[in-house]
Order: sequence, then C-alpha cells, then structure tokens
Amino acid sequence: MNKLCLASASALVLSAAVASTAAAASAADQPTASDEVVVTAQRPTNAIDQSQNTVESVDASQIQASVNATTVEDTLKYLPDVFIRQRHIGDTQDPITTRTSGVGSSARSLVYADGVLLSALIGNNNTNASPRWGMISPEEVQRIDVLYGPFSAAFPGNSIGEVVEIATKMPDHLQGTITTEGAWQDFSQYDTHNTYPTGRISGVVGDRIGKWSFWLSADHTDTEAQPLLYVTASPTTASSAAKPVTGGLPYVARTGAPVELLGAGAQEHQTIDNATLKVAYDLTPDVTAAYELGFFQNSDDAGVQSYLKNAAGQPVYAGLVSIGGKTYTIANSAFSNDLYNLTEDHVMQSLSIGSHSGGVFDWSAIASLYDYAKDRQRNPSTALPGGYAGGAGLITSLNGSGWETLDLKGIWRPQGADGQNLVSFGAHYDRFKLDSPKYNTTDWLEDAPTTTASLAAGKTETEALWAQDQIRLTSQLKLTVGARYEWWSAFDGLNYSLSPALDTHQPSLSADHVSPKAVLAYTPWQDWRFTASVGKAYRFPTVEELYQSVTTGATLSVPNPNLKPEDDTSAELAGEKSWTGGRVRLSLFGEWIDNALISQTGVVTPTLPTVLASFTQNVDGTRALGVELVADQHDVLIKGLELSGWITYVDGKILADAGYAKAVGKQLPQLPRLRAAAVATWRPSPPWAFTLAGRYSDRSFGTIDNTDPVASTFTGFGAYFVADIHVRYQFDRHWAGEAGVDNIGDRTYFLYHPFPQRTVLAKLAYSF
Repeated sequence: MNKLCLASASALVLSAAVASTAAAASAADQPTASDEVVVTAQRPTNAIDQSQNTVESVDASQIQASVNATTVEDTLKYLPDVFIRQRHIGDTQDPITTRTSGVGSSARSLVYADGVLLSALIGNNNTNASPRWGMISPEEVQRIDVLYGPFSAAFPGNSIGEVVEIATKMPDHLQGTITTEGAWQDFSQYDTHNTYPTGRISGVVGDRIGKWSFWLSADHTDTEAQPLLYVTASPTTASSAAKPVTGGLPYVARTGAPVELLGAGAQEHQTIDNATLKVAYDLTPDVTAAYELGFFQNSDDAGVQSYLKNAAGQPVYAGLVSIGGKTYTIANSAFSNDLYNLTEDHVMQSLSIGSHSGGVFDWSAIASLYDYAKDRQRNPSTALPGGYAGGAGLITSLNGSGWETLDLKGIWRPQGADGQNLVSFGAHYDRFKLDSPKYNTTDWLEDAPTTTASLAAGKTETEALWAQDQIRLTSQLKLTVGARYEWWSAFDGLNYSLSPALDTHQPSLSADHVSPKAVLAYTPWQDWRFTASVGKAYRFPTVEELYQSVTTGATLSVPNPNLKPEDDTSAELAGEKSWTGGRVRLSLFGEWIDNALISQTGVVTPTLPTVLASFTQNVDGTRALGVELVADQHDVLIKGLELSGWITYVDGKILADAGYAKAVGKQLPQLPRLRAAAVATWRPSPPWAFTLAGRYSDRSFGTIDNTDPVASTFTGFGAYFVADIHVRYQFDRHWAGEAGVDNIGDRTYFLYHPFPQRTVLAKLAYSF
C-alpha cells in the first residue's frame, strides 16, 4: 500500500457521500453516544477549536468508578492506544505512546491542561522530555479528550500521533475533598525481594463568590519503587588477579548474548509535593479571565543493591572479579551511575481570557510559562562503597530550561450557531529553551560545582497562523478544511566539553511549512457516522535532538545540528454505529513520514568513518498502517453492567534509510503490532461500583534494526497481559472508599525497565 492509498480512499468516500446525500433522508449531524462508560466519543460542544477528529474521552465520574487512579497518568490507562510509561507511582519519566509511535517519540504527541501545554518539547525521548503530569492531580480532572491524528489545523505538527486535552474543575459553589490513600507493591525478581509502599494525601477546595471563582489543590506523595535498572557484565580475558566473588546470576541480554547479572539499581524513594491555584473572574456574563499558578516539587533518592559478595560476605561494586571461573571487569560507574539524588522545583503559570457566548463570534487568548526553576541530579563518579560517604561526582542541571507559549483563537459563526459555516482561526507562538550543563564536584552529596564538565544549550521558536472552516454541505454532510502555516527557527546552540575538548557555537536554522487538513463527516442516519480524514504535519527538531553530544572514546562531537523536520502525511477512514446505551467504531489509519527523527547507529563525524555511535538522525522514510476497533455497551446481560474495550493492530515499517541499510524493512522500534484493553464495570446499586479490567500488548523491538530477539529480559520490550480490579463504595454524600489491585496476576514484564508487579491500593475520601 503506498502513501496515497488511504488519501484516495478518503476521496472516494467523499464522492460517494455527496452522490448519496441528495436521496437520503434528513438526519441529525451527530449520533448520540453515551457519556457514562470508560470509552466515549463526544467532545464538549463549546471547544473553540472545533474539528471532526476521532476522539475518545473519559470523565471524572468514570475515573472514580473504574480506575485505580493515584496519579493523573492513571486516568488515561484504558483509553484506546494510550499507554503512559509510568514505571512506578510518582515516576517523572513517563512519556505517552500513540497509535503509531512508541515511548521514545514523546514529541509526536501533545498534552494540554485547560489549554496550557504540559508536553516538554525540549526533547523527543522517554526521560526529561516526558509531559509534566505532576502539575495535575487526579482530583482536579473533570474530563479528558484524546484526539487522534494531525487532522485539526488548531494544533502544531507535534499532533502527528494524538492530542490529549485535560479539562480541570472550576466550582459553582463551595466544595472540596480530602483524600488519603496507600499502595503496596510486593516485588520479587532475581535477588531483589521487597515490599514498596506509597502514601498520599491530597486536598482540593473551591468556591464561587459573585463574579469570582477559585480552585486550590495540593497533594503530598511519599513513594518507593522497585529497581528500575539492573547491572550486568560480559566476561573478559581470564586473569589470575581477579578476586573470587559469589552471588552473580547467569543471564541473557536482549541480543541473546550470555551475561552475568550483578545487581539492581535506581531504586527510587520519592517525596512529591504539588500545589495549584486557579482564580477566575467574569468580566461580563460571556467573558471570563483566569490565572493559574502551579508548583511541583520532587526529591528523589535512588539506591543500589549488589548481589555480589566477597569472601568476607561484604558487597562488591567494582573491580576485576571472578564469578564461576569467568573473569569480569566491573567499571567504577557500573553501580555508581544508578545511585543519585534528584531535586526538582518547577513552576507553571498561565493567564487566559475568552468569551463563551455561543453566538456569532467567540474568542480566547492564553499565555503560559513553564520554568525548571531548580532541576539538579547528583551522582558519584567514584566506585562504591566509597562513594556512599561522598567524594568526587557530577551534577547534571536543567535549571532555567523551560518554555513559553501564546495562543490567540477565534470562532466565527456567520449564520449563527446552527448555520452552514463554523470558521475557527488563530495565531500561535512558542519558545523552548534548553540549558543543560554538567558540573564536576568534589563531594557529590553536598558540595557546590567546581568546573563545567560539559554543556548543551539552545533554543527553538515557532510562530504559526491557522484557519479552518467546518462547512455544512447538507444536513448529513460536513466538510472541515483548513491549513496551518508555521515558521520555525533554532538558535543559540552551544556545545562544550572539558574532556574531550569541544567548544562549538552551532549554526542557526530556520524552516517554514504549510500543513493542509481535511475531514469529511457523513451521517446518513441518526445512528451512523462515517469520516474520512487526511492531513499533513511537520514535526520540527527539538533542542536536544539538534544539540546532543556524543562521546566515543576520545572523540566528542555533535553529529548533526542541521536535522530536517519530520514530514508526515496521515489519513484515516472511520465508521461508527451507535444505539441506546452503546456504540462501535472501526478505524483504518495510515501514517507516512519522510525524514523521521529516530535514534540509530551511524558515523559520528565524517573525518572518522570507523567511529560509530547511536544518535538522532533523519531516517528517509517510515510508514505505519493499522486498524482500530472500539466498542462499549450498557446493561449487558444484567442491569448495571457496562462493557467497553478496544483492539488495535498496526504494521510499522522502515521503508528507506540511507544512513543505516540494516534497518530497512524492519519493524519500527518500541511499537507493538497488537494492543488491546477491556473494562467491565458493574453497578448493582447506586453506592457500589465493581470493575475488572485488562490490558494487553504484543512484544516490540528496542532497536531500529530489530537485533534484540529476546524480549522478556532487562532492556527488552516484552509482551504482557495485566489485569486490574477496582471497587468503590459511596457510604453517604460525604464519605467514599475505594480499593483495588493493579496487575492482580503478578505479571513480570519488561519495557526496557522492569515494571511493577502486584500492587494493592486503598483510598478514603471526604467531600463537602
């Protein structure tokens, strides 16, 4: 199937729809879909960026009834094709997947809360480029909508995969909730056996007094996690100087090579505090201004555990050792890299003003600022156990990094609310800043920085104008056409290294592109809806992709500060049938990307053609074709039983790659072929809700050339089926209790990192 296949099919659907409309009976524009199950399909009708995208949603009542939600990430876990790599409760490295991209492509999705950007588009990875979920608590969520594909001109090219819109609560009377909860994970893997607890307390309160309204939210979480990393070593040349040790475990790496498992690392203990204040004022009955201030604080201490013991029974962390007659060299950094302290103080602010009359014209303006006010990680550079007491180390900083955005939007209804045209348009501005030095320090535990070991810094900036018109061609047919014009630049790029020596000011870059969009929605009968969508999107390189440094032996360079933007063409055909209490949707989708930005092995610098490393490069062509089936039904067999679920199959391939021929024809990394979820919620009486849910994913590859055949191992991406249960009881109008188990079957699986095993959760809330 070539790049134009789905687009051509979309045109055929449009032609057939127009031809049949003249003879069809008058029908409503949208089918009726229920709002009361975990998977729904309706967006708020007052959204200023009206579009006909495929949308799935969940609201606060559904979350309460069916989800073990300790964090806001948990609230999305059963929505179609949405997986958030939350390795443990409180994880700050938790990117979101899309239909067509894995956890290493965080910049191909967008996450907003009340129109404020939470996606960290300073990078495109699963570490510091993860969305800033910690700015939102689950108690604040009113509704979440997920828009699939880049088919709305209202969003940047980062919407290639999906857009997540989180709407939070604002009160119309005095109300509040105090919640306390606990979780306990019983983890047993290799020689690590422990119970990891989590405690959380949160409070929200809000009121409306005349034209003023406010919402204050605060929570504190104390959590411990299972190991996130394991330390392994390969045998080296035999040496009589090697010291005999015991405790190593024979192991198989994801490549199939035999290695020795030496111990566990990155066992995090986090204390997290989050506070948000929202204040709104009605300037007129139809115009509201609002200010929001968010603060996120995280203190994370990560420890290690060596399985190795010397003759005296003491743990061994480094050196030349002999295990079972084989010699291994354990680097000083093998364990010390996984021992660290991370301190984060982040601040988010936004100011918005807009109208919501529903009349001929509405408008909005929203400005936001996200600041990494303090973000420093400390770890030793000397071998353990000596490093426990201090000594030389490194401090990695993101202080001062962040972003600022401005969005101006309007919606014009020239013939009124039920008229033929619904025109939306806007202007956008953003600037992303990366400032990431790494310092040497004489005492990694507490001393100040001494010299700068390395530095990566730079900025990107985007300006955009967009417009789209939702045209009612007939009572049954709507055509939305639009385009987005984006001007992008990258500048102030700087790379420095003390050793190996590097001090380079990178060239400035610029690009501009137009992204056309079109969606046809056809409703031949009240309970049927068909859509054909096609759109272009340009995803511009992030600061980290442009200005990454790669060290190979004594060589350090910035491989390509002139990356091209990803050039995406996406298309979707979807049909949906609804009925009283239920619906089913089938979608066929395709994505073709030229110049895809993917990390792969290549020549670091042309002057050293034999020096290879892995870094972000433009891959000439990729494609992903898939089918998605979504369904839900109320009162299945018995009254009060609701079933919902989805299943998706996607075939993602690398079509062309001049830089790495071995990757051509291989499966896209970190993208499973088959994924699915199902949720059953039973409400036998109003106070009770019982839920059983399951999530499945096929295995995937972590490497671009698929040279990691062993999936169920550390650094592998294995298949898994995880089942969860949830019970909620409303004691009275004030008190409610919840209990549940995630991963009730105690499934052991890896998505590079080991993921949580069986976790028991309990929650008690008082509302007024």
